[in-house]
Amino acid sequence: MLERYEIETFLTLAEELHFGRTAERLRVSTGRVSHVVRKLERRIGAPLFERTSRVVRLTPIDARLAEEMRPLVAGIEAAVQRAVDAGRGLTGELRVAYVGESTAPLLLRAVSLFTERHPDCEVHVHEAPLAGTRSSLRDGTIDVLIASYPFDGMANGPVLMRERRVLAVAAGHPLAAEESVSLEVLGDHPVVQYPAMTSTAFKQDRTPDRTPSGRPVPLGPVGGSFSEMLALVALGRGVLPVGEQTRRFYARPDVAYVPIHDAPPICRGPVWPAGNTTSRVREFVRAAADANPLPPD
Repeated sequence: MLERYEIETFLTLAEELHFGRTAERLRVSTGRVSHVVRKLERRIGAPLFERTSRVVRLTPIDARLAEEMRPLVAGIEAAVQRAVDAGRGLTGELRVAYVGESTAPLLLRAVSLFTERHPDCEVHVHEAPLAGTRSSLRDGTIDVLIASYPFDGMANGPVLMRERRVLAVAAGHPLAAEESVSLEVLGDHPVVQYPAMTSTAFKQDRTPDRTPSGRPVPLGPVGGSFSEMLALVALGRGVLPVGEQTRRFYARPDVAYVPIHDAPPICRGPVWPAGNTTSRVREFVRAAADANPLPPD
């Protein structure tokens, strides 16, 4: 059996791919990390990492071992934490937030169930501005955020809601009269852009730079908030792919929402820094999933 410190060292290095950062996270020396890795490699009988003076890479054996080990370790830790929480109850404060009106009901149902289960833990609810979501999670202003995926660089899941994508266009736009459109139309019209601080993965998912066939997508103006982006759409400055809940929570006479028939759904759920996976966060995520069961496909 592997010791806990061996497992922790291995998984941390597999994530960081850097001996110095791994040592810093574990609060040990780089020599200690190297010693543990060599010990594991002798036990397994094969190299786990390809390392040079500048680069550390996963070997196929390492990648598979890490993939299979992570859920097992997480399951053990979660089981122990649930036992601890059951024995002493959850106390303290939890700061939760949502982005966009469509995610607010998901959050409020989660808060209601969490408070019922853990009445001694005080929950503070906030609406997070689009431009400040990532910084609020990183500096601890927010513990858990209910937002759209992908949200790279953070722990995500489970999915609490899926919604179809629609294309927001000005009410007088030629596409407004269509029953549905393809993602290919993005190559024919400027697409309003999210703020610069929005993550690359999110922007590529919502406002891709190329259509499915590879045609370039014209860049429209950048909006500072979601409401501002819709205002740019209403002014005819560009179009914007959004979730279908937008028509309900951001209904306006100068914007039409046209279904996109060949786009994958948008997924929404809890997001939090992996390093802040406290018992309160774990229990809130569990309450969020229990309070917002997804209907069968």
